[in-house]
Amino acid sequence: MIEQKLQELCGKDIGACSYGELYAALMKIVKEKSREEVRPVKGRKLYYISAEFLIGKLLSNNLINLGLYDETEKCLKAYGKSMAELEEAEPEPSLGNGGLGRLAACFLDSLATLGLPGDGIGIRYHCGLFRQNFRKNLQSEEPDFWMEADQWTEDTGKTYTVSLAGKDYKARLYQLDVTGYEGRTNKLNLFDLDTVDESLIQEGITFDKKDIEKNLTLFLYPDDSDDAGRLLRIYQQYLMVSAGAQMILEECRERGSNYHDLAEYAAIQINDTHPSMVIPELIRLLMEEGIKFEEAAQIVTDTCAYTNHTILAEALEKWPVSFLEQVVPQLMPIIRALDEMAKERTQDDSTAILDENGIVHMAHMDIHFTHSTNGVAALHTEILKNSELKNFYELYPQKFNNKTNGITFRRWLLSCNHELADYIEELIGPGFKKDADQLEKLMDFSEDEKVLRRLIEIKQNNKKKMADWLLEKQGITVNPDSMFMIQAKRLHEYKRQQLNLLYLIHQYYEVKRGHVPATPITAVFGAKAAPAYTIAKDIIHAILTLSQVIAEDSEVSKWIQVVMIENYNVTAAEKMIPACDLSEQISLASKEASGTGNMKFMLNGAVTLGTMDGANVEIAQRVGEENIYIFGQSSDQVIRRYGHKDYCSREWYETDPNLRRAVDFLTGKEMMKYGCAENLQRLKNELIGKDWFQTFPDFNAYLVRKNQAVEDYAINPMKWERRCLVNISQAGFFSSDRTIEEYNQDIWHLG
Repeated sequence: MIEQKLQELCGKDIGACSYGELYAALMKIVKEKSREEVRPVKGRKLYYISAEFLIGKLLSNNLINLGLYDETEKCLKAYGKSMAELEEAEPEPSLGNGGLGRLAACFLDSLATLGLPGDGIGIRYHCGLFRQNFRKNLQSEEPDFWMEADQWTEDTGKTYTVSLAGKDYKARLYQLDVTGYEGRTNKLNLFDLDTVDESLIQEGITFDKKDIEKNLTLFLYPDDSDDAGRLLRIYQQYLMVSAGAQMILEECRERGSNYHDLAEYAAIQINDTHPSMVIPELIRLLMEEGIKFEEAAQIVTDTCAYTNHTILAEALEKWPVSFLEQVVPQLMPIIRALDEMAKERTQDDSTAILDENGIVHMAHMDIHFTHSTNGVAALHTEILKNSELKNFYELYPQKFNNKTNGITFRRWLLSCNHELADYIEELIGPGFKKDADQLEKLMDFSEDEKVLRRLIEIKQNNKKKMADWLLEKQGITVNPDSMFMIQAKRLHEYKRQQLNLLYLIHQYYEVKRGHVPATPITAVFGAKAAPAYTIAKDIIHAILTLSQVIAEDSEVSKWIQVVMIENYNVTAAEKMIPACDLSEQISLASKEASGTGNMKFMLNGAVTLGTMDGANVEIAQRVGEENIYIFGQSSDQVIRRYGHKDYCSREWYETDPNLRRAVDFLTGKEMMKYGCAENLQRLKNELIGKDWFQTFPDFNAYLVRKNQAVEDYAINPMKWERRCLVNISQAGFFSSDRTIEEYNQDIWHLG
C-alpha cells in the first residue's frame, strides 16, 4: 500500500524522489490513515490546556502508531532511500521548550493510545522559544522558523472573537491529528492570528512588544523583563483560554449540553498556571448565556482541575491588577467576585486570590475554583501539602492528589531506539508496547551474560550514532568508547548544571596531578537558558569555555571531554538518550517537581546519578539502592536550611580547598584565555556570595558518588550492564499510559 500510494502522490519513481517530496507524500498518507481512527465522543471529553506542547518530529512516531513504520522503511530501503535521512528532512515544530511541554505531548499520545477522548489546546507559535547558537562561547538567540508549506497543522477555517484591551481579534483555529498506538485519533487545537507578521523580528529575537496584532503568537514565553513583555504574556494566555473556552462550549452544545450540565460533557485540565484565566473566562461566557454567577462558578469548579508543576514560588504566576485591567478588563469583576467568595471560606489572608498589594495570584484561583489539585511526583505532592501549599491543603484536603509523571514509550523507545526495542521484543514479546509493566519480565535475564553483552553492544552502537551525529551537526569528534555522562534539561540554577561544571573543573585538576579517571569520560550538556536569565547564560558560557580549555590541553583531553549540544530539542534528545551511560539528575532536593528526562534515560538503559528529588525518589524505590547513585542532602535538610536561613556559601568556599580551587578556576588564566571576564566573574560572585540552590554543600558527595560510578562502569562492565537492565525492567511504572489511567480514574472520568 505504501509503495503504491507514494508513487501515485509523487507522480514518479520513488528512487527519483527527493526526501522532501517523500516526506510530503508520507504526511498525506498518515493524515488519511489517522482520520480512519477518529471516533465519536460519548460522555465526558478532556480538554488539556497548556502553554506548550513539545511534540517533536511527527512522521516516524505517527507511522509507528498507525502500524505503517516497518512497511515504509522496507519500501524506502528497496529504492535506496533511508528512514534516517527522511527524518532529517522534517522540521521540528517549535511549540514548546521543556518538560512541561514534553509531558503535555506524551499525555496526548497516551490519551489516544488508551482510546480516551482528549484534545489539547494551545498556541501556534511561529518561532517557538528561539533557536540557540553558540558564538564566542556565548549563547545567542535567533527565531526558530519551522512552518513550511507542508506541515501537520491544518487551518480549520474557524475563528473565534477574542477581546483584548477593548479591541476584538480573530483567533484562527488550526488542528493537528494526534495518533494513538493501535488507538484512536484525537486533536491538538492551536490558535493563531492572521495578522501576525514574522518580519517584525529585528536583530536576534527582538521585536516591538507593543504591536499586538503583529506579535501576539510570534514567540513562546516572550521576554518578560519589562512591562511590555509581561503584558504580552497576558495577551497570549487570554487568547489561548478565551478561544479555547468558546470552542469547548461550542462542541459541548453540539453534543447536547445545556451548559448547566457542562461538567458531564467536559473535563478541563489546567497545565500549570499559564491557562488559569480559563476559570473566570468560562464563568463570564456562562453568565452571557444567562447563568448566574454562583452557579457558573460551581459549574467551572466541577469542570476544571489544576496540575501544579513547581515548588518554586516565583514560578507561580502573579499579575498586578493594573495589568489585567488593561488587557482583560472584562475578567476583573469576575476575579474580584471569586476573591470575595474565597475569602468567605477562610480568614487566612495567605490564600487570597487578590492580595492587599493589588496582585492576583493565579495558582490561588486555580486551587479555590477547581475540584482537583495534583502534584507530579510523590515527593512533590507531599511538599505541596506539608509546606508550600499547606494552608490550601488544610482548607481543601479532598482536592489534593498525586499523579506521578510518565513518558510515552512509543516516542522514547520504539521511535528513538529501534535496536533496543527490537531486542526487548525478541526477549519478552511485543506486549510491553501497550503494557509497560511487562518490561519486568526482563529480570529473568539479569544474570544472562549473553543478554547483557548484547545490551552493551546496542549501547555502543547508539554511542557511535550519537558521535556521528555530533560530528555532522557541530563538527565535534567524541570518543564513543568513553563513558557518556549526560545532563539534558532546561538551564536553571536549581537543576544545578553549575555543580556538574565544578566537578569537571575538579577532574581537570586531578588529571593534571596524575590522578586519571578509571575510564575516559565525555560530559554532555543540552540546555537553553531564557534570554533574560543572566546567570543561566553565564553557566552556559563557563561550560563552553571549559570545553575549549580542555580541548586545547592534550594531557587532559585524552581523559575528559566536555560537549554542549547546540539548540537542544526533541530531535537532539532522541540521539542523546539512547547513548547515555550515566543520567545526571542532580537538582537540589525539594526543588524539582518530578523530571521526565530521568524516566527517558532509565528506559533506554542509563543508570541515574541523582539527588532524592522529584521522581528520582520513586525511581530509587523501584530499582534499589545498588542500581542508582544517590547523593546529597535530603529534601528535609534543604527545607530546614532555608527555614533557618543559616546557609553561608562563603564559609563553604573558604573552608574546602578542593571547592575553592574549582570555583577560583572560573576566573583563572586558563578560562580567561577563551572566556569573557564579565560573565565568569559574575558567576563566581554568585556562587561565593549567594549559591541559592546550595551547590557547595553537595559538592563533595557529588564527587564521591560520580567517581564511584565511573569506577564501577570501567572495572566491571557486566555488573554495570546488569544495573542498566534492572533500570529498563523497572521503567514500566513511568509510562504516561499509567499516569493517564490514574488521571482518568481519579479526576476526569472520561466517556
